[in-house]
Amino acid sequence: MRPLRLFSSALLLLGAIPTGLGPARPVEDTQRPGLLVTVGEVTADRAALWLRADEPAPVIVRYAPAGDAASPRRLRLEPAARRDLTARAALTALQPGTRYAYEVAQGPVSVKGVFATAPPADADAPARLQWSGDLGGGGRCRDVEDGYRIFRAMAERAPDLFLFVGDTIYADHACGRRAHAPGGDFVASTLAEYHAKHRYNRADRELQRFFRTAPVYAIWDDHEVTNDFDGPAEPLMPAGRQAFVDYWPVAGPPGEPQRLYRRVRWGRHADIFILDTRQYRSPRATPDGPAKSMLGAAQRGWLLDGVSRSDATWKLVVSSLPLGMFTGGRISDSWSSANVLGFPRRNGTGYVFERDHLLAAFRERGVRNLVFLTGEVHHAQLVRHEPAPGFVLHEFSAGPLSARQGYPRPMDRSLNSRSLGSLGFADNFGELTVSGDMLEVRIVDGAGTVRVALTLPADAGALAGGMAPGRASREPRNPDAGTGGRTAAERGSRPLR
Repeated sequence: MRPLRLFSSALLLLGAIPTGLGPARPVEDTQRPGLLVTVGEVTADRAALWLRADEPAPVIVRYAPAGDAASPRRLRLEPAARRDLTARAALTALQPGTRYAYEVAQGPVSVKGVFATAPPADADAPARLQWSGDLGGGGRCRDVEDGYRIFRAMAERAPDLFLFVGDTIYADHACGRRAHAPGGDFVASTLAEYHAKHRYNRADRELQRFFRTAPVYAIWDDHEVTNDFDGPAEPLMPAGRQAFVDYWPVAGPPGEPQRLYRRVRWGRHADIFILDTRQYRSPRATPDGPAKSMLGAAQRGWLLDGVSRSDATWKLVVSSLPLGMFTGGRISDSWSSANVLGFPRRNGTGYVFERDHLLAAFRERGVRNLVFLTGEVHHAQLVRHEPAPGFVLHEFSAGPLSARQGYPRPMDRSLNSRSLGSLGFADNFGELTVSGDMLEVRIVDGAGTVRVALTLPADAGALAGGMAPGRASREPRNPDAGTGGRTAAERGSRPLR
């Protein structure tokens, strides 16, 4: 037999060997995950506690201000089998700006944790938050020995809250060849399998330690269901959405139990608007224009009204998808229609009309200190957009937590964008501190090293009560000549070695 034929035969044999890269039946983890706990949706006077039990037996929750163990409040929960033994409790009548301790017990097994409530809406208190996304995809499931190590670095930096900006699981990915903890090496297509994917990620030891120290606000993106899914047109969306609601302490208002967009106020300086970019969207292949929407009319009106009326120093909009970056594919899945080089595509299929309508409305209404926190692109980037003269906003993207690592690419040229710092080919998370006079943002890698840092001053006009509608304001003047119009703070953005 000729060498070429021998080589071809060997390739055929290798192709017949299972690789674990395709769909498969769920692999049961031989170790029971134990009690899993997450606190989220924290406000100044309430919080939501979520848990997943090992058995269909009552669970007791006790909580009290830290250091006041003498008079804890007590709740009894019954895990629901139809919801994969999950349950949630509303912790009410809490004190603002207060640290609470809790204990969750089922029989002899117990778990303890802490969280802090938000300060009052008028409190002159800084807000320290982290954000990132993309966990457990592209062959990057839980490490067989160390799990998701990045959460160790996140816990050490002790944020007030964590914004999980989408792709909290990769339901449509198997784990692949890399050594990983068993239990997630399959592609989900049923409610039980979606539950199993969430349970697999939530049972990670390092993630659990972090979630017991900081409240979490999660939003979904495509991989909670299937890649680039088209909202209600996707037949798997109801099962994926139900599993997401079952596994996160998110509760919509009366009459809208599956509404995922919501607002979080953290003192005087941070108003956080968390978007749902999946549930209400028009199909991706629809030509862009006034009839195409990513948010739907109700959510779009809620965002415009809330941001425009907010009296917080910083308005933080959380979007799972970026405003001005190519996310891959011939048919755009994000706000932008730009190609890989940043040029807008003719007859593009992004959601540019709606994006530009929102930004134009914010400009006309005099919104200042506007920041978008995004994920999806698998690299970190700090971006300054100036879509109209004198109207500046910023977009900060972070991730992945543990997924395929990406790299910075040209930005959408239609937004007149400039990169202020970036980090590629590394697991990472973003860290943001906002106060009455400035914003500090850092990109931190999986080892806990700050790799990029930036400081921005607050717009003085916004602090004095905002601009009149339709009136453009100016950025702080750069006192140094020959810097291309950048502020001193922006010139300070740099990779840290």
